[in-house]
Amino acid sequence: MLSVLGLTRDYDGTTVLDDVSFDVRPGRMTGFVGANGAGKTTTMRIIVGVLAATRGSVTWGGEPISVEQRRRIGYLPEERGLYPKMKVHEQLVYFARLHGRATAEAAARAHELLDRLGLAERAGDLLETLSLGNQQRVQVAAALMHEPEALVMDEPFSGLDPIAVDAMVSLLRDEVTPHMPVLFSSHQLELVEGLCDDLVILSHGRLVAAGSVADLRGREADRFRVVLAGDADASTLRDVPEVVLLDARGPEATVELRDGPPEEVLRALQSVAPVAEFARVVRPLAQIYREAVQ
Repeated sequence: MLSVLGLTRDYDGTTVLDDVSFDVRPGRMTGFVGANGAGKTTTMRIIVGVLAATRGSVTWGGEPISVEQRRRIGYLPEERGLYPKMKVHEQLVYFARLHGRATAEAAARAHELLDRLGLAERAGDLLETLSLGNQQRVQVAAALMHEPEALVMDEPFSGLDPIAVDAMVSLLRDEVTPHMPVLFSSHQLELVEGLCDDLVILSHGRLVAAGSVADLRGREADRFRVVLAGDADASTLRDVPEVVLLDARGPEATVELRDGPPEEVLRALQSVAPVAEFARVVRPLAQIYREAVQ
């Protein structure tokens, strides 16, 4: 497990990261969200060793992270770190060689990743001739070239069209092993929602929420959407003692469970009116985020 413990970073007397602690669990994708300037990039740079923390530490497997362990992290920076006048395939092989991979092995790996990302036909082109979205795909491939044991990605979906996003999501799902912790930041909350198992939210350099998405969604009482059959008036559900009626519009209502498991509550509702639909209301990630940073 990759953990950050009490990370603090000061710049010229200004604290931009304030006592931040969270875990990135193996085999799970952890979404890292927050407004610009919240401290996400600073945290990631400290994790991979680009920046030093003023206070706090980073551990891997419960021990202080070493230089060698950091070499085994695949890092995608927010600002591209590729060579524009170097050929795509050539520089992917170069990055893999920096991690000690044999040339033939690196060449095969580069072909594999470029094919998965839809760039096989551009392998011999100079990077600068690619669109910004395709350059971002190459940056992702570079982070994966040495088959890392952990991934830290700062805005990996930036500049990608929906087809490229789908290709990258498929690749990431295949690359993530049960032992690999993955931390990625994104302003595209709908992508984070579809991908992440865990969530970390920063605001003004401080941690305001962290945990599994399921736990963060479940911190409020259970809410259900109820649709009554026919022309029944959902306002009649206010007489059901097992629920609190939050909203009623014609045959549709939102209720909050007061007591008892959903199965018993459903039977209580059906004793008042026929129920056509009874479904849990899942709080969207955007709502969780807004509530956390307020």
